[in-house]
Amino acid sequence: MVDVPPVVLDRTSRTPLSVQLADALRAAAAAGVLRPGDRLPSTRELAGALRVSRTVTAAAYDQLLAEGWADGRRGVGTFVVGAAAAARTTPAVRRPSARATTPGTDLRAGTPCLEVLDRAAWRRAWRAAGDAPPDAGPEPAADPAFARAVTDHLLRHRGLPAAPEDVLATAGTSAAVTEVAGLLPRGSRVGVEDPGYQRVVGALRDGGVDVVPLPVDRDGLVVDAVPPGLAAVYCTPAHQFPLGRRLSAARRVALVARARAEGWWVLEDDYDGELRYDVAPLPLLGALGPDVVVHLGTTSKIVSPTLGVGWLIAPPELRTALVARRTATGARPARAGQRVFTALAGSGDLARHLRRLRRELAGRRAEVLAAVAAGGAHAEGDPAGAHVLVPLPDPATEEAVVAAAAARGVVVDGLGRHRTGSAPSHPGGGLVVGFAAPTRTHLRRALPVLTAALRDALR
Repeated sequence: MVDVPPVVLDRTSRTPLSVQLADALRAAAAAGVLRPGDRLPSTRELAGALRVSRTVTAAAYDQLLAEGWADGRRGVGTFVVGAAAAARTTPAVRRPSARATTPGTDLRAGTPCLEVLDRAAWRRAWRAAGDAPPDAGPEPAADPAFARAVTDHLLRHRGLPAAPEDVLATAGTSAAVTEVAGLLPRGSRVGVEDPGYQRVVGALRDGGVDVVPLPVDRDGLVVDAVPPGLAAVYCTPAHQFPLGRRLSAARRVALVARARAEGWWVLEDDYDGELRYDVAPLPLLGALGPDVVVHLGTTSKIVSPTLGVGWLIAPPELRTALVARRTATGARPARAGQRVFTALAGSGDLARHLRRLRRELAGRRAEVLAAVAAGGAHAEGDPAGAHVLVPLPDPATEEAVVAAAAARGVVVDGLGRHRTGSAPSHPGGGLVVGFAAPTRTHLRRALPVLTAALRDALR
């Protein structure tokens, strides 16, 4: 057990002793006096050393546990997890910009739920992939077994009929968009949802493409607002990122009709289409318009980015052009991830994983909705995926909630980071709350912090 760090409690202050104690322990961790892995005294020992009641020390520990500064192990003790970048006394809190560099509980969207992934099945799949002999040469399209597994997966889980020869393996949806952009003449204009997925916006701009922000509303992409003269339109129709709505049936038909009439591609990013908790999703755009739709899928959100693999279903002329470019440049996705996915699918482990994942995320979503409601706000979005939108009155309130949560060790994302244009179609503030990344235990510790941050900002 570590020595009790220097703690000075002001018994004349109006600040509760438990708050003072939590602040002091937090500051000690931030200063390096307490290091990650150090065992804290028990609540009884600390209460005796400081001459306070045990309720004071227990409340302080509960606060640190909720913020992610400490971790309790039943029958073992309470341990320091790590020091955050800013303590409660820091005058200004910078908005987090990099996922891995901010300690605490991460409630940003975009990370899969690894807690439900069967590690035995994961190891079996990698062993099965290793049984295949080494490749003597590249395969610019897709591993044949992977192509067959993808067509079966799409038919069973997404209702999209396709043949193995229709499938191109990719390194994920962003990488696939980058490849398609490389086929467009420099200076081509591509429409993207606003707010929308900023990684794709960056991929398009890096490819020399002019990005045109397109408005979205409660029914998804506003098709009537798509201007003429585009080369393609990128969208997330099954679960719009980040607003969480699905594109209405009427707009799906209208989008495909305009693409046919005006000669542009529709890039359909189905990043988490397998994750729906109420009814079957609407038909994919790829099924409505296989002649104009480029369907994109990925394993990053349903399994793990470790696989580094996705798929692309596109009209024959586009597939041929992509394969020719890959052959000429040597750029192609690795086959290792393709073979692991094939093994997961072929053994039935992928289907079992998706069933567990849907049950787990549906339960987490319900807890997030309750925590948001307790904070005086409401969450929007279809019962699908792994994030919800919490609308807020204005960007200032958004900033306040993000900063307050960060000060307590919980990282949450603001809607403003997902905007592309200067005149957004969703002008207020908001939070994009993901619930897949943390363990269920850490999520339950973080949600009271989110509730308190919302309540304080909205008050």
